[in-house]
Amino acid sequence: MITSEQLRAARALLRWEQKDLAEAARVSLPLIEELEAVPGQLKTEGRAIEAIINAVHSAGVSFFDGDYSSPGGPGVRFSQPSGFSLDTNEDETIQYREFFENDAPPGAGG
Repeated sequence: MITSEQLRAARALLRWEQKDLAEAARVSLPLIEELEAVPGQLKTEGRAIEAIINAVHSAGVSFFDGDYSSPGGPGVRFSQPSGFSLDTNEDETIQYREFFENDAPPGAGG
């Protein structure tokens, strides 16, 4: 479950106003205002929270509930957008001669 603090943090990362989140999640602005006003876990109908989480995820931010093995607690962070690939187009890759030519004397190791 996410908290109102996480929701505000996610909006800050996205540089969204409350109205932007309401539009993206297709929920009412008063609902967003109400959810963020009460500290702690979000308390509302499950479908509304799901819509809010999906809107934030689609925009590239992930929520962490704190139930994981590394130190820390609940939070948010930027995530890879869906469909994102680390593959590069070789036509766009720049290679510098000094990085791919071996300029060390034979037997120097490396």
